[in-house]
Amino acid sequence: MSSQYYPYSKFTRVWIPDPEDVWKAAEITRDYKEGETVLHLKLEDETPLEYPVGPKSNPLPFLRNPDILVGENDLTALSYLHEPAVLHNLKVRFMESNHIYTYCGIVLVAINPYEQLHIYGEEVINAYSGQNMGDMDPHIFAVAEEAYKQMARDERNQSIIVSGESGAGKTVSAKYAMRYFATVGGSSNDTNVEEKVMASSPIMEAIGNAKTTRNDNSSRFGKYIQIGFSRNYHIIGANMRTYLLEKSRVVFQAEDERNYHVFYQLCASSSLPEFKDLGLTSAEDFTYTSLGENIFIEGVNDAEDFKKTREAFTLLGIKESSQINIFKVMASILHLGNVEICSERDGESCHIPRDDPHLQHFCKLLGVELQQMENWLCNRKLATTSETYVKKMSSKEATNARDALAKHIYARMFDWIVEHINVALHTSSKQHSFIGVLDIYGFETFEVNSFEQFCINYANEKLQQQFNSHVFKLEQEEYMKEQIPWTLIDFYDNQPCIDLIEARLGILDLLDEECKVPKGTDQNWAQKLYKQHSSSAHFQKPRMSNTSFIVIHFADKVQYQCEGFLEKNRDTVYEEQINILKASQFQLVADLFTDKDDAPTSKVSRVNVRPAKAVPKTPNKEHRKTVGHQFRSSLQLLMETLNATTPHYVRCIKPNDFKEPFSFDSKRAVQQLRACGVLETIRISAAGYPSRWTYPDFFSRYRVLMKKSDMTSADKKLVCKNLLETLIKEPDMFQFGKTKIFFRAGQVAYLEKLRADKFRAACIKIQKTVRGWLQRIRYRKIRKSAITLQRYGRGYLARRYADFLRLSRAALICQKQCRMVRERRAYLRVRQAVVTIQAYTRGMYTRRIYLEFLLHHKAMIIQKTVRGWLQRRKFRRARDAAIIIQCAYRRMHAKRQLKHLKIEARSAEHLKKLNTGMENKIVQLQRKMDDQNKEFRTQNEQLLTVNTSLSSEMNKLQKELEQLRSQQGDGDQLTSLQDELERLREELQEAHAERKRLEEEHSTEKLGLTQRVEELERENCMLKSEKEEMNRRIVQQSKGADESDGSVSQRAASLQNELDEERQRYQNLLKEFSRLEQRYDNLKEELSLAKFQPGHRRNPSNQSSLESDSNYPSVSTSEVGDTEDSIQLVDDMGVEKAAMDISLFMKLQKRVRELEQERKRLQSNVDKMEELTKRRGSEVRSPASEQETADLAYNNLKRQELESENKKLKNDLNELRKTISERASQNNSSNELQDSYNLLLSQLKAANEELDARKEEVLILRSQIVSNAQLQEKNEQEKNGHIQSYNIPELNNSKEPVDKDEAVRAYHGLCESKTLLEAQLQSQSRQHKDELEALHTQIELLKDDIEKKQEILNYTMSLSPEAQVEFSVQQEITRLTNDNLDLKELVEKLEKNERKLKKQLRIYMKKVQELEASQAASPTSRVKPELSRQVTVQRKEKDFEGMLEYAKEDEALLIKTLITDIKPSTVSATVPCLPAYVLFMCIRHADYINDDQKVESLLTSTINAIKKVLKKNNDDFETTSFWLANTSRLLHCLKQYSGDEAFMTQNTAKQNEHCLKNFDLAEYRQVLSDLSIQIYQQLIKVAEGIIQPMIVSAMLESESIPSLAGVKPMGYRNRSSSMDGDGPSSYTLEALIRQLGQFHIIMRDHGLDPEIVGQVVRQLFHCINAVTLNNLLLRKDVCSWSTGMQLRYNTSQMEEWLRANNLYQSKAAATLEPIIQAAQLLQVKKKTSQDAEAICSLCTALTTQQIVKILNLYTPLNEFEERVTVSFIRNIQNRLQERNDPPQLLVDTKQTFPVLFPYTPSALSLETLHIPASLGLDFITRV
Repeated sequence: MSSQYYPYSKFTRVWIPDPEDVWKAAEITRDYKEGETVLHLKLEDETPLEYPVGPKSNPLPFLRNPDILVGENDLTALSYLHEPAVLHNLKVRFMESNHIYTYCGIVLVAINPYEQLHIYGEEVINAYSGQNMGDMDPHIFAVAEEAYKQMARDERNQSIIVSGESGAGKTVSAKYAMRYFATVGGSSNDTNVEEKVMASSPIMEAIGNAKTTRNDNSSRFGKYIQIGFSRNYHIIGANMRTYLLEKSRVVFQAEDERNYHVFYQLCASSSLPEFKDLGLTSAEDFTYTSLGENIFIEGVNDAEDFKKTREAFTLLGIKESSQINIFKVMASILHLGNVEICSERDGESCHIPRDDPHLQHFCKLLGVELQQMENWLCNRKLATTSETYVKKMSSKEATNARDALAKHIYARMFDWIVEHINVALHTSSKQHSFIGVLDIYGFETFEVNSFEQFCINYANEKLQQQFNSHVFKLEQEEYMKEQIPWTLIDFYDNQPCIDLIEARLGILDLLDEECKVPKGTDQNWAQKLYKQHSSSAHFQKPRMSNTSFIVIHFADKVQYQCEGFLEKNRDTVYEEQINILKASQFQLVADLFTDKDDAPTSKVSRVNVRPAKAVPKTPNKEHRKTVGHQFRSSLQLLMETLNATTPHYVRCIKPNDFKEPFSFDSKRAVQQLRACGVLETIRISAAGYPSRWTYPDFFSRYRVLMKKSDMTSADKKLVCKNLLETLIKEPDMFQFGKTKIFFRAGQVAYLEKLRADKFRAACIKIQKTVRGWLQRIRYRKIRKSAITLQRYGRGYLARRYADFLRLSRAALICQKQCRMVRERRAYLRVRQAVVTIQAYTRGMYTRRIYLEFLLHHKAMIIQKTVRGWLQRRKFRRARDAAIIIQCAYRRMHAKRQLKHLKIEARSAEHLKKLNTGMENKIVQLQRKMDDQNKEFRTQNEQLLTVNTSLSSEMNKLQKELEQLRSQQGDGDQLTSLQDELERLREELQEAHAERKRLEEEHSTEKLGLTQRVEELERENCMLKSEKEEMNRRIVQQSKGADESDGSVSQRAASLQNELDEERQRYQNLLKEFSRLEQRYDNLKEELSLAKFQPGHRRNPSNQSSLESDSNYPSVSTSEVGDTEDSIQLVDDMGVEKAAMDISLFMKLQKRVRELEQERKRLQSNVDKMEELTKRRGSEVRSPASEQETADLAYNNLKRQELESENKKLKNDLNELRKTISERASQNNSSNELQDSYNLLLSQLKAANEELDARKEEVLILRSQIVSNAQLQEKNEQEKNGHIQSYNIPELNNSKEPVDKDEAVRAYHGLCESKTLLEAQLQSQSRQHKDELEALHTQIELLKDDIEKKQEILNYTMSLSPEAQVEFSVQQEITRLTNDNLDLKELVEKLEKNERKLKKQLRIYMKKVQELEASQAASPTSRVKPELSRQVTVQRKEKDFEGMLEYAKEDEALLIKTLITDIKPSTVSATVPCLPAYVLFMCIRHADYINDDQKVESLLTSTINAIKKVLKKNNDDFETTSFWLANTSRLLHCLKQYSGDEAFMTQNTAKQNEHCLKNFDLAEYRQVLSDLSIQIYQQLIKVAEGIIQPMIVSAMLESESIPSLAGVKPMGYRNRSSSMDGDGPSSYTLEALIRQLGQFHIIMRDHGLDPEIVGQVVRQLFHCINAVTLNNLLLRKDVCSWSTGMQLRYNTSQMEEWLRANNLYQSKAAATLEPIIQAAQLLQVKKKTSQDAEAICSLCTALTTQQIVKILNLYTPLNEFEERVTVSFIRNIQNRLQERNDPPQLLVDTKQTFPVLFPYTPSALSLETLHIPASLGLDFITRV
């Protein structure tokens, strides 16, 4: 060591002994020189002290550690290892930081806080799982994880030894260790062994724990639980051994103590009906439970605990009847204690009073004879070699015998329960390894110590010996591993003390020998001890007693009272009483007292049950073992087991005797530290090289002590060696190992001092430089201020002189301007007078000229007007004449064109339906059209024959007419023609009169309607004005709406949170369903493997499972089909409830059948109408024009009837739909009714579509009939034309026939015009009526609107101003939302009409093209059926319509190619989500051909195949992402092309044509949505599994900012055996960001929706935040200022990555807020109250517990940093009391945000999709 370093120099801090606090801190005030007898000190309260120092009597005091080392997680990290340093470190951690766990080498020291701490939750277990011991803060879970990890790695059994005083928390620590194993190593099957292991705890606590003066739940026995594991390290079973049950507590308890808990639990539950036969009352009424005088424990409910005990019995498989028998035995013990034994007068005998109720209860409960038990309780049998006789017992002897029997019964019952617990925990599987948890009593010393304390301390001596040897062995292995010279370290060996107890002629041997002596007594045994062991160093005889002895244990001297040793060692019970119990009527009681040697073998005997002591044999057998012998044997077996395992030690410390929370008594703590071996561990470690550093850590910590020349070497090991040789001169003070540097005690403190001095010198230099810089800055500021003042003064003087010059110049200017104004005014007066005179003169001459021009202009206007009037009159006459002619012609032409357009429109509608119809209907129509063509041909032939016959008849009639004309004179003909003309004129006049009358009626009606409309418009205007006034008032009231935006946003946020929670609950249920489904599949696979037979046979079970796989939700009320799960569900529901649901389903099915019949009836009506139309169309027209007109009228009438009939049918359907919807709305509480209602609606929709198709068929047939009629008319006109051409020469001779024909045509024209006018009048009247109704409706709506607004206004006026503003904002938002929805609906309707018109236009154009093509092909033939055939041919030649057809037998191949065998890389260069598009195109074709089975089979097979692929690749992120993208895209396609208007708004016209026509796949959309959620959850699970090992290293450990992180001295735990092997490679922040980037690229390349990608990233960032924050809260070494800086930089890099990938809006950055605030908390100041207030306002995302935990963990890396004071932490806690934070400390790493799949339609058209040949889909056809 350097010659300048004196440990005991001025300002050095030391520890001195103190009678109250054990050790007290002091500071040296004067340098100590060797040889001085006094050390000058100063206490913490500034009191001076002269501490005497001597070489032998009083050595130099212990040195204190630097403040930077105080509060370390591991005591071995302290530079000075001694008792005061250990005690002070534990006290600081316990009192200031509230840390109850601390490492001491391989030992975990656990201090009982006497308060419930939230550090044992499942999230804490998850945080410690998989971590090394040195990585996290000390915890019982860290020890359990170390044991679990070493068991898996070293293939060696492990043991956790938990010891300590009563009340130190041993049982709780052992319980938490077992809970950890149950959680981490849960059973792989459904046996729930881990639950059974945990269920054994309440049972053992009830029968083995009791209240003592030191502990309310003290274990009065020792137990060793072996938890068995399989090769996969899952729990498969357990076994329990017990040691030394305190039987004496059954019959005796000290003051303020209780008996075992089970007795008080029974008494508290005695009122239960099943326990009425036990005869129990309050525990105060029984002797065995009232000796302690206090039967209650504060905060404990015995009745509730008894319920837990019974539940544990049930879980372990103990039947209810066996439980009742157990409780009977327990109750019988209480009654036995109340049996009154009365002494006789002679004092040598006794008796029991007759009709003793407690004895009767005892015998009844145990099923024994009352007389015999009464007899043998007062007598006993003595057997000699010759005879056997009965001896009466005194009252005291009988009482002792009764108590011994009660203890024996309880001990046998205890062993029976333990045996059956082991049977329940036993497994038939082969145990690969085990972890044992030993919960055993610690070293005990009381005022009166008896046989129990002797056995307990003997066991602790054995355990301490094993502990010392193990610690020594580990130290030796560490030195040998590092190749450091090993020098033998002397450590305390307690073998002499153990030999004193267990060796030949030892204490136990002499005790057993004395027990064999018939007249042996405790005094004789004590004398033998004095004689035999008086020379032993560990045995002493007390001065004042001859019946006690002292044993010097490793922990302390203990004086034992010999009284009762022999009796307790013999454990005597009379054979007669046992024989009575063996003859019990109850099998359980008889089995309890049957000797195991005589018991028959059974299956239970195979269980490896090894209790601590054997079942007692009958007392008359010589080979019966004593209690001491049994205990020694079981202890030897325990030590063999522990030596065969790797031990882990937990030492529990009781901080005070008053059970006060977080109160530390140093005296009691030191006693326990000495007793439990912690200080021995420190002494062994301090004897060698306790401080150990790795070379990189040493280099990083102490490189400040190096020179620049020392840093030239790249070998850090060589640099460290050179530095140490320079700093420490004594080579024995350190050693260089392979990977570490070993230091003697105190050397690290010396290095820390050198480092602090170096930093202090650097700080002084920095301060000097900074202060000089500050002074220079101050001088520059003063100089600059002086220059500034001078500049401003000179400027002020210059500005004054400038103002004087400016005033002088202004005076001159004012004089000049004044003179100029005076002269200018005189000039302007003269000029104005001259100008006025000139103006008047010129005006007079101008007016004269104007009047002359005005007269000429008027004359020209008169001439122009007259000439224009003449020309206009002439023009009007000519125009009226032309208009009349044009009107007549146009009317005739318009009528023809109208008729033609109507026909074309109807045929176009048919063509549109034909294009969207199905192929089977097209074939039927083609057949019908072929039949009609045949009929048309026959009609044409008949027409030709009729025309020929008519022409011949016409010739005959003409000849006859000529003959008649020749015979008759001209006079008669003229008379008849004149009469006919007069008649026609009269009819024409009547028609004109009728027309005028109709016009007048129309005008009057129109006038009335016009007036009514004007009135309505006025009223409407008035209502609108009132509405505007109301709106204006509402707007005025809502001017302050900006102030309430916060509340609105909060309400919106709360609603969003509620929605997220609801969605989260649904997705959690879905996740649980998928987990149960997976579990069911696993069980099914195991069952199939267990029962495998060659071949495959379909049995009912697997058939139902196949049906459940193939039939997804349809009309059935069950979601999974007739599987075993659904049968179980029906069993759970009950038969009545299930029958009720089935009857409801049958009612709905009946209703569906009725609707189906109604649809068939409507279909038959349509078919009849179609046949009627055909018959009307096939009738032969008469050649006469009048007959043709009548036929056309008849056909029109029939068509109108058909249309009206169709309207009636539609109305009926609408009424039926309304009725169903009303019924469904009345019963909407049932999901089954909702499903049935959806089914009925789908069937009604199908019927409606069928009716529309039939209507279109009727229209096309009607158009065909009309076209045929037109063709026939044209043929007849041609023929008539020929006939008229022959008759023209003859008719020209006379004008009368021509006038007659003209009159007839005029008459027909008038009739037609009359009909047209009537139709127009009717249409106008209907239009006016509709307008009138619309106006009435609008008025009503406006009235309702006004009433609502008035109500709103009244309500608003009654509110407060703030509420008015909020309410008005809500109303305005609602109004704007409704207006927006109305506008959207209007836009959708307009777009829909536009698409419809465009589609009709295309159909018309296509029809025109087809007509032109047909005319070009056959100009002579114009028959309609030929046109229809051409249309059919044209449709077959259409382009690709975006459908794919496959054969039914190729479905498996399609699924195999697209799903099972496909790799994401094979379709990486194609369109994203190509499999989803291909599957949907196949679904489209199945829908197109109306094949529901094909659709159902394809979708079911697709879903099952995706599940199998994901199950096979459950850890592949790329595959999971690929199928998440495809599943969501298939879901979007089903929505986009469903035909629902809500999903069609963003579609193109072509995409809307591709919508599904026949099926509603809404239920399958729900199934696909659930599947997408499951895939999303799997994707998150895979991604979190990949990044979770990287998070801690990347976020907390890697040096993103070089040279920022500091290193502190670490203890033994950083060289834990779990870290000896090659640990996981350290990850950097760049690696984590690179991995996130890979995830993002994969999801983006697969075409996953950006919203889903954002949700995935948000979930991953939440995982990063949770894991990082949890590790920060559980690691003291990372809670420093430098870590906060490093962490803030890392989070900023994560945020930059989000911005670079456009993911900042995904709310992922908000999930990092807690860790950002934690980093800021580590960096901010933590001194004043202002700092506390700033921290409270800053850390809003952290809970109060997290803030306090971080402040407690905050560790300065240098002496210049200050610790957080306790008062500052209390200040923070007081400020944060108002927060309602959850009690949990850690963040739930398994929390998942609810996923939302937003609807994202595809812009890709299906017909443009290209399928690459590499997929191998040659078997599908493009349609």
